[in-house]
Amino acid sequence: MNTKNIEAVIAPREPHFVGDGFRVHNFIPSGYHLDMRKMDPFIMLDYNSKFHFPATDKPKGVGVHPHRGFETVTIAYEGSVSHHDSSGGGGTIHQGDVQWMTAASGVLHKEYHAEEFYKQGGIFQMVQLWVNLPAKDKMSTPKYQAIEHKDIPTVEVENGFIEVIAGEYNQTKGAASTFSPVNMLNAKLNEGGKANFSFPANYNTVLLVIDGEVKVNNQEIVPTDHLLLFTNEGEDFSIEATENSVVLILSGEPLNEPIASYGPFVMNTQEQIREAFEDFNNGKFGTLED
Repeated sequence: MNTKNIEAVIAPREPHFVGDGFRVHNFIPSGYHLDMRKMDPFIMLDYNSKFHFPATDKPKGVGVHPHRGFETVTIAYEGSVSHHDSSGGGGTIHQGDVQWMTAASGVLHKEYHAEEFYKQGGIFQMVQLWVNLPAKDKMSTPKYQAIEHKDIPTVEVENGFIEVIAGEYNQTKGAASTFSPVNMLNAKLNEGGKANFSFPANYNTVLLVIDGEVKVNNQEIVPTDHLLLFTNEGEDFSIEATENSVVLILSGEPLNEPIASYGPFVMNTQEQIREAFEDFNNGKFGTLED
């Protein structure tokens, strides 16, 4: 076994609100040198740990804003969220569903608590990722993948199962299409459940404990809401649930291309960032009502 070594276990930072509907801990980029280059192609990871929102008569969320050059991926663990964008994508995701928006050449979008959720209130728990696009695909046509929980393939493991959102696990391919090699898996293990994983040494690999607690490589205990970062050495690792657990595993091949970013735009050069602002200001991202 060519074991993938553990670099660090990272506690959640103090949460902050994105808009008024998402209370998140920011793991990528973060204080532990987890910047866009280090974690490429995962250039942002915001984690809305379990948080109770009271019932309201209007939705909380984030108003209309632009994106260009990457993809946004939202994974719903509890609660439900609605999305609309200027390319015509949109819908509501519920517990277990995934929303995968390819901003690419540019979209306006908005995200907010779904009506069924904000009118009743309750526990809200989500992950949002930004996945970088290769230079050749940054100006491609935007698209939207609405992935329902029932359509996510599963693989049984010892006392649990793995949901394959993207990439591959034990020769089972994921539900999402990607522009570069990206593995995105949910390990759902009962107490004592075990699973083994193998990804190329050069892939940037982390796991986030959504619920419960796991032991990694039979040595490191990782509690709820903590992120574990692997080194870029070795290929194999194991997790064992010390209690009923849910773990998000991310592993992707670095694009190894220049990164220029400013706010909602992630491109390869500063000139492309200036062009993105010009196009946005000139209405080339389309229209969307707030």
